[in-house]
Formats: sequence, structure tokens, C-alpha cells
Amino acid sequence: MKTLVVYLMAGHATPALAEAAVAAGADIVEIGFPFSDPLADGPVIRRAAERALAEGMRTRACLECLAAVRGRVTTPLIPMTYSSLLEAYGYDRFAEDAHAAGATSLIVADLPAGDRPELRRIQLVAPTSTDERLLLAAGETDGWLYLVTVTGTTGARAELSPALAGLVARARAVTDAPLYAGFGISTPEQARAAADLADGVVVGSRAVEVSEDGPEALGEYVASLRAALR
Repeated sequence: MKTLVVYLMAGHATPALAEAAVAAGADIVEIGFPFSDPLADGPVIRRAAERALAEGMRTRACLECLAAVRGRVTTPLIPMTYSSLLEAYGYDRFAEDAHAAGATSLIVADLPAGDRPELRRIQLVAPTSTDERLLLAAGETDGWLYLVTVTGTTGARAELSPALAGLVARARAVTDAPLYAGFGISTPEQARAAADLADGVVVGSRAVEVSEDGPEALGEYVASLRAALR
């Protein structure tokens, strides 16, 4: 069965949302730690980050949110954030505190492979990644490799990127790690098409949008993705 990764923004409602997502079939939950200038994120996640910051979701509060989510689910939990947050908090301290709060690994969206290799994290590669960069990321990634299907920011697209097939082929040539495709996947049809190529999919912006309507709505949405991936 293909892996379904669901992204949620850290916030007071996140524990209940994560529980609903997992109950509906999410295999992994990414938890966004909000940042004031999220370069990789499109308008939906940017707005969610602004709301989270307005709620007071600074790093310590996000770690408490992560721990609360861990208290409700046993699935892998992956904080996703930016290097400036880790610079301010301390790289080693963040890794230790995130692990203590229940994190399985980390994603640092703007920290390239080769930088701080001692920080175990899931690496991202894109269609524009060179073969050298792809090999480096595959060698350093923690558990699975995140395939960014498009060049640009997160956000729903009308159709799946045609660049994914080539990126999957290049990645499979250099690693046996599972390949999960994300960015621009929002519908069950897109999820199924991406999973026909990769080992799983990451759904972010649309999940964040639906989560605004509460855990029940999110559960229904995640269930529709899960059904498409069986």
C-alpha cells in the first residue's frame, strides 16, 4: 500500500486534527512550525503560518503541540520548518527537544543537503536538482526522500506535474529509499497518479484548507485520499 503523508500547521486545534487524519488513513503527519518568511510555501500555508503565529505558536509552543499530537497518535511525526528558526533556537537543542516531544525525523525546507549533515533529516529534491545534488540528498536523507514535483512554492495545482516521472526515475537510479511526492497534490486523482510513480504522496495545502472546517471534514478528505491510494 502506498504511503499517505498529511501536512498540518501547528496550532491549538492540531492534536485533534492529527488524530482525525490518522484515523482516516494518514500514515505520517508533518507538522509545520510557522515561520514569518516561509520561502517554499504558497499562500494557503503562508496564511496558516500567520494565524499560528498570531495564536502564539512560537518554537516552544510548537514543540508542546508536537508532544500533544504524540499523545494521541503512534504514527511517525515530522516537524517541518526553516533554518532561521533552528538558528535562533539552536540546531542541536532543536533536534533533541523535537525528538523528546515525539518527532520521528525533521524537514528543514531551506537547508540543502551537505549543510549540517549531522542533523538527521528528510531531504528534498526537485526536478531542477543536479545529479550530484540528487546523489548527495539520497545519501543523507533520513528514512525517505521528499520529491518536490514542481519548481516553486506549495499549493494546489490543476494537474500533476509532468516532471515527476523523470524525477522518480533519476531518484530510483541512486537510492533504494522510499520516494514520496509532494507540492501541488490536492485531489484523490492527483494522489493516485503520483502514487503510480512514487511510493507515496504528501498532501499539504489542501489538507490545511480543509482542516479549517474541523476534524470531521479533514477526516473525510483524508479518507478520500486513502481510498485513492489503495
